[in-house]
Amino acid sequence: MFDLAVVVWMFPALFFMVFMGFPVAFSLFSISLVFGYEMFGAALGAQLYGRILDISSNLILAAIPLFVFMGAILQSSGIAKRLFVATRVWLGRLPGGLAVTSIIMCAIFAATSGVIGAVEIVVGLMAIPAMVSAGYGKDLISGTICSGGALGTIIPPSIVVVIYASIAEMSVGDLFAGIMIPGAAMVAFFIIYILIRCWLDPDVAPPIATAELTIPFSQKLWLAFTALVPCTALIIAVLGSIFAGIASPTEAAAVGALGSVLLSVAYREFSIQIFVKALRQTVLITSMVILIIAGGTLFSSIFVVGGGKDLVNQMVGVFDLGPTGMIALFLAIIFLLGFILDWISVVLVTIPIFDPLIRQAGIDPVWFGVMVCVTLQTSYLTPPMAPSIFFLRSIAPDNFSYKDMYWGVIPFVVMQLLTLFVVMLIPWTATYLPKVLFRL
Repeated sequence: MFDLAVVVWMFPALFFMVFMGFPVAFSLFSISLVFGYEMFGAALGAQLYGRILDISSNLILAAIPLFVFMGAILQSSGIAKRLFVATRVWLGRLPGGLAVTSIIMCAIFAATSGVIGAVEIVVGLMAIPAMVSAGYGKDLISGTICSGGALGTIIPPSIVVVIYASIAEMSVGDLFAGIMIPGAAMVAFFIIYILIRCWLDPDVAPPIATAELTIPFSQKLWLAFTALVPCTALIIAVLGSIFAGIASPTEAAAVGALGSVLLSVAYREFSIQIFVKALRQTVLITSMVILIIAGGTLFSSIFVVGGGKDLVNQMVGVFDLGPTGMIALFLAIIFLLGFILDWISVVLVTIPIFDPLIRQAGIDPVWFGVMVCVTLQTSYLTPPMAPSIFFLRSIAPDNFSYKDMYWGVIPFVVMQLLTLFVVMLIPWTATYLPKVLFRL
C-alpha cells in the first residue's frame, strides 16, 4: 500500500492547475508523472506504457473519429439547414414554435452526430437569428440553445457513452439502449416547459408571421420527406444495426460516416472542400479527446494504484451509506467535478474508482451509467464551467449578456434534474430497453 497522504493531494493539484489556466490534458499528464514518480520511481515508464498500450488498442474508441466525421459532414453540407426549415414549417404555429423547433432539431442532429459542441453551434447559428427577429426573449433563446446543444450527451450515438462504456468495460449497445427512454423524456420535458411558459407569457415568444408558414400541404410533406426521412434513415442505420446485433458500435459508426457522405452527395452539397474540412475537424477533435483520455486514464490509474479506491471505499463504509447513499454521493461528486472539469476528464477520473464499488454493492451498472450521463449533461449547463454557455457566447449577438444566459438555462437545469429523479426512482426507464433488445 502506498502512502495515502500522497494520493489525496492529486485532486487539489489538478484543480489548482486547471484554475491556473493549464489545458486539462496537460494537467492530467503532469500530475500523473509527478505523483507516479513519487510512487514508482524509475519504474514509472513501464507502468504507464501498459496503460497507453491499452488505450491505443481499444477497439471501442475507434468509433470516436467515425462519429465525429459523421457529425462534421452533416454540419458542413447544409443538411442541418434543411432539417430546420422542415421542422419549423410543421411546428412554427405552436406557442414558442421556434424554440420547440430548435429543441427537436437539436435532438435529431444529436442523434446523427454524437458531438456535443457541434449540435449547439450548428443549430444556434440557424435558430438564434430566427428567434431574435421574431422577438423572442433572450433568456428563452439562451436556455433553448444551450439545453438543446447539451442533448448530445444523452442521445445516442453519444461520444460520452462510447468513452464511458470503454472505461467501465460495458456493452456500448446496452448503454445506448439505456439512455433512449431518459433522453426522450428529457426532450419531452424541455418542450412541455417551453409550451407552458409561452402559453402563459405570449410576450416572451410572439407568434411568427402566418405568411412564413402558409405553404401548401403537399409542399410540407415534400419538405418532411426530403429532410426528415433521410436523416431518420441514417439514425436507424446506425442505432438499429447496433440494437439488432448486426454491427458493433465501431462498424455502425462507419455506416453512419458513409451514410452522411451519401446524404451530402444526394443533396448535391458534397465537395472536396467540405470533405477536407470535415477531415480536419475530425482530426482536431479526435486528437483532443484521445489526449484527454490518455491523461485521464493515467491519472485514475495512479490514484487507484496508490490506494485511492480503498480510500473512497473506506469513506463509504464509515458513513454506512448503503446503495442509495452511495449513488447519491457519487453523483454529487460527478456533478461538482463537472463545474470545473470537462465531461471526458470527469468520466476518466471517477468511473474507474466508482464502477467497481457500484458493482460490488449490487447496483445495476447500466442504471448507474445512465444517471451519470444525465448528471454530466446537467453540469454541462451549470456554472462556473458551463461549456454550453461558452459555446453560446461565441455565436450569440453582442447584446446577449451572461445574465440572460445564466437565467435562461436555470429552468432547463431543473428539467434535467427532474429527468435524473425519474430515472433514479424508476430504474426500468434505464434498464427496460437493454433487457428487451439484448437479453431475450
